[in-house]
Amino acid sequence: MRPSRNIPTFRLARRGAAGLLMLVCVSIASQPVGQAAAARSAIELQGLHAYADRESVPAGEIIRFHVSSQVPYRFGVSRLGLRVDDRASDETILPPKKVFPARVQLIHPGSYVRVKNGLPADAELTALTLECWVRPWKLSPWQGILTQHDYPDRCGFGLFLDAEGRAVFSIGSGGAFDEKSLVTGPRLNLRQWHHLVGVWDGTAKAAAIWVDGKRAAQWHGSELLPPRKAGPSGLRIGAYSERGVTGRFFDGDIAMPAIYTRALSGEEIAARLAKRGLEAPNLNDPALAAFWPLAEERGATVADASRHGRDGEIVNLGTWMIGGPSFDGSSVGRYDTAYDPRTDPSRGHGLRLASDDLYDCGWEATEVFRVPKNARSGLYAAWFQFELEGKPHRYPVTFVVNKAKRAAKAPLALMCSSTTWRAYGGTPFAKNVPDETRNWPTGGQANDPANPPAYCFYRDHANGQPTYKLGLRMPWPVAGPGVRYSAPGVGYSHLMRGERFTHVWLEKQGYDFDVITNLDLHRDPELLDGYRALIINGHDEYWSAKMYDGLDRYLKNGGAAAVLSGNTMFWRISVDDALGTIECRKYGPNIGGRALASVGEIYHSADGKRGSLMRNCGHPPWRNIGLECSGWWGGANNGVYTVAAPKHFLFQKPERISFADRVVFGGSKSGHRRACGHEGDIRLSSYAPPTGPIPAGAFLPTEPSGIETMASLQRDNARVLDYFARFGQQKTGTLVDMIYWERPQGGKVFNAGAIAFGWALDADPKLAKLLRNVLYHLAGVTARTPYDLPWLDPDNETKGP
Repeated sequence: MRPSRNIPTFRLARRGAAGLLMLVCVSIASQPVGQAAAARSAIELQGLHAYADRESVPAGEIIRFHVSSQVPYRFGVSRLGLRVDDRASDETILPPKKVFPARVQLIHPGSYVRVKNGLPADAELTALTLECWVRPWKLSPWQGILTQHDYPDRCGFGLFLDAEGRAVFSIGSGGAFDEKSLVTGPRLNLRQWHHLVGVWDGTAKAAAIWVDGKRAAQWHGSELLPPRKAGPSGLRIGAYSERGVTGRFFDGDIAMPAIYTRALSGEEIAARLAKRGLEAPNLNDPALAAFWPLAEERGATVADASRHGRDGEIVNLGTWMIGGPSFDGSSVGRYDTAYDPRTDPSRGHGLRLASDDLYDCGWEATEVFRVPKNARSGLYAAWFQFELEGKPHRYPVTFVVNKAKRAAKAPLALMCSSTTWRAYGGTPFAKNVPDETRNWPTGGQANDPANPPAYCFYRDHANGQPTYKLGLRMPWPVAGPGVRYSAPGVGYSHLMRGERFTHVWLEKQGYDFDVITNLDLHRDPELLDGYRALIINGHDEYWSAKMYDGLDRYLKNGGAAAVLSGNTMFWRISVDDALGTIECRKYGPNIGGRALASVGEIYHSADGKRGSLMRNCGHPPWRNIGLECSGWWGGANNGVYTVAAPKHFLFQKPERISFADRVVFGGSKSGHRRACGHEGDIRLSSYAPPTGPIPAGAFLPTEPSGIETMASLQRDNARVLDYFARFGQQKTGTLVDMIYWERPQGGKVFNAGAIAFGWALDADPKLAKLLRNVLYHLAGVTARTPYDLPWLDPDNETKGP
């Protein structure tokens, strides 16, 4: 969805933008509905920001780049090279010769419902009732709830919250604002449902606001009061406009909004309150001008159940599947597999709105690039070179080139954890910096000075609404080639850069492989057919049911998987390509779930099914790839394996790996470059005993047969998870298991259980030999140009003069 661009906006100076915005926000917070400053419904970003229209593209096809830039820039494309942190090793595909002019494209955050056909502008409102259930997530500044109101010259009617969080009903003339038209009720409670009703009785010339069944305030107009009219402004749910600019978005949940062209009585209001949002008003009432049940629970439209056809479009999507006023999300058991939101008679419906909702920038494509037909599959980057504040900058947009559609498949498919890259985005509009080599924590980087939306699956919306989905048509600088997840000097990464080490090692060893992404597998679960083995790489944490089932089917049909990843298949996602979103509803703050999420809200709008941990959604990782997550620790505290089965055939053939000199392997002798970091996976049999009673409705599963432990990482006084995602201290705890498994249901799996496996390949020759053995046994392939580097020992390297 693309909100209209035909609206005025602040153009922020490149210097002092943050200060100006602060002044704007202070002004807005202190002014009432009739005196508000201009709405901040459009934002101009500082510097340059960009995204591609797709995360992967087959060789020979077109990829488009969408750029907003305040400054001229050069555009080029390269295939990332054989030295991970040396851009000079990249293969130039399109030289950055041409200078492109600055072109600013605005973003328009904020979700609300836009209804095209409001009440007639000029007809006198002899009576009117506005009804709505609301659960506010913020109480200041002014916010529109159900409005046909454009300050200052087209002021019709509306329900609002004022700058003090009080419920307000306004009934105007449709023209110039009249402060006397406001009826102000009490302050609402944060994150609690309230029933609001605004009533206008033209015969008595009386207006009143009812809150939770009580008449909270009223006023009487004089006999000279001009006729009340709706006016020509647009009808909106969750916003109102000022001087034609839609803004003043409601941060909160809305249920059962309705408009009547008669005055509801106190008895009728009490009856509506008693229904707790579970029953529609009388649809045969001729005075019912609009009623939106909000029962869609997915998509970007809402239907009007009255006979007037006032259907609405949800700008910037909002969030479905939150339940209505009668629903207590905490009443649903975490392990209650019988619960079905579609059959719960007390759930009701609601729509959550946020002033920072944004899932599609809506920018026009500025650069179009056709990938050469003979381009090698791999990781690529579009580079935007520009100067900002006198310093050179390079902004990367990472993308994957798949094999050409008609090209033969390589023996190996190497999958990028692209959904995990996006999950950790935090600040998609991060402030431009001259050096792309930076640590990117889960909350993101410093935001652009214009303060655009900043949320991800580890960071909630600005006003606390849990993040349940992310947009695919948004920048993802978090996937840049230089992004790390560690302090300076450590060098550890867990996203795209962390995966690059495996790509480089495979290429230098002389293996043929095709690169795919998570979304490639999701969209085509049969994509793996024809490959001898799939390599799952890095931090492949976010999986859809389609991905899981596609891998399982491939393995059952005789396929093989080398899992060089940790924390694999932890959270369930769903993908809505029509809306351009991925959805993940994470529960459990101790494991990265959103603090204010309830179990009742973890059901996805994309498919109506339970979300959160894959193991609780009928898709446990242990059933597919043998291991489950054990927990996490700091990226500067990576570990190595201790061999458990030195005679295992994967340590013996075709290359013999001797452990006579040491039983630990999988990383450098000193320093941080070690495979087991910063999250790991273990067998069911390695889990610590439950730290408390087995939760109601849960059970400890039985480990499948045939799993062979080759090596492990164990630590004393370890903080590890039990199977029910509860942390506890263990005298000796297992953090990582390395296994080989010939699955009873078919398929071979090698699972390293560790995120930094690829990073450690060139740090320990034993690990490199092991992976060559694994690929030989799983896929029957050998390295054409094998090499082994000495065991890395950075603390004892000879220092130069």
